[in-house]
Amino acid sequence: MSEILLKVGKKGEIYTTKEIRRALGIREGGVVRAKIEEGKLIVEPVPALEDMIRNPVIKITPEEAERLSEEAQREEGIYG
Repeated sequence: MSEILLKVGKKGEIYTTKEIRRALGIREGGVVRAKIEEGKLIVEPVPALEDMIRNPVIKITPEEAERLSEEAQREEGIYG
């Protein structure tokens, strides 16, 4: 994607384009994370829980998930 100029509203709102939102997967009602690095504003989409469930970063079996959950609970002293 080439460089795109964005408009800034009266209250400092930054308006993105449909092209940017589509490329980043930003949807109405979604959440983005903003940070400043070396004088630059960086905006990143925060994946919705539904998207993370549909497109997991890692794939494990339900049994492995249960084992990991129990292990974490034992470490926290919650599980006997």
